[in-house]
Amino acid sequence: MSITAERKAELIKEHARGDSDTGSAEVQIAVLTQRIANLTEHFKTHKKDNHSRRGLLKMVSQRRRLLDYLAKTDHDRYTAIVKKLGLRR
Repeated sequence: MSITAERKAELIKEHARGDSDTGSAEVQIAVLTQRIANLTEHFKTHKKDNHSRRGLLKMVSQRRRLLDYLAKTDHDRYTAIVKKLGLRR
């Protein structure tokens, strides 16, 4: 269900704004998106896992808050991360 350390490092490297950036909104959104995708796959086989579903809803809410913050502060960064991750249809 969780992502591997290698995959997380790859996401950080791909979405970081600088060399030592690990906590920017883009990185956090990318990591949350990967974790949400993994949990979504988990629920295809474990439909009644309501404890993990609560964690999924918390992650979706956290990602939504980060996206709202980014849209409010820097709309160009917001549109770039949404397009890069394919969050909107």
